[in-house]
Amino acid sequence: MARFAALAALAALLLAVAVGGAAAQGVGSVITQSMYASMLPNRDNSLCPARGFYTYDAFIAAANTFPGFGTTGSADDVKRELAAFFGQTSHETTGGTRGAADQFQWGYCFKEEINKATSPPYYGRGPIQLTGQSNYDLAGRAIGKDLVSNPDLVSTDAVVSFRTAMWFWMTAQGNKPSSHDVALGRWTPTAADTAAGRVPGYGVITNIINGGLECGMGQNDANVDRIGYYMRYCSILGTATGGNLDCYTQRNFAS
Repeated sequence: MARFAALAALAALLLAVAVGGAAAQGVGSVITQSMYASMLPNRDNSLCPARGFYTYDAFIAAANTFPGFGTTGSADDVKRELAAFFGQTSHETTGGTRGAADQFQWGYCFKEEINKATSPPYYGRGPIQLTGQSNYDLAGRAIGKDLVSNPDLVSTDAVVSFRTAMWFWMTAQGNKPSSHDVALGRWTPTAADTAAGRVPGYGVITNIINGGLECGMGQNDANVDRIGYYMRYCSILGTATGGNLDCYTQRNFAS
């Protein structure tokens, strides 16, 4: 009996090591818990409505359901994609003040749209601020959750919340490439893209996410904020930003 108990304990230990090893070999090998905390130092600030929500464990659990996310390509590719993901989602959830010294240290402060006015009840929620019934439907189908009937899951279940953001990041829609492919330098613009000024780089990811409100209108504060977060994360992760960071002169994908 003692022998079987010892074998069971050993099996449990090996399973724990395997699970920990899988995280360490994936996104968790780059975004460690201490790195996550340094990137998002105010996510649990008492001033932030999302305090306590965006946990590191929820991020890793969600990332493990998208094996290609933050694990594809060279070491620099991986770092640049993760910097881009956190750059964009930090802007979407920012609690920072424009022009403040710590403007780019307030990512993940909000988990839902402040005024809840965009397409209610399918207003912005989660890291990517998932918006619109169609996106809730598509994201829910992809992750196996009925988000049309229960959109609040995106702001009450942190793993679901991160998974919707990663789904949006990894998925091409219509004439838009996936942010994942753009971040990895795998997107080749079509003739229509070239004519519209859409070129590979971080700026076209902004166009994918919110081009109708932020692109093709010259310099604007939203672009500046997205770029500022991205540059900070690239610096923390030790990788170059690449070129074409803004979408000031790009026409949006719907035009």
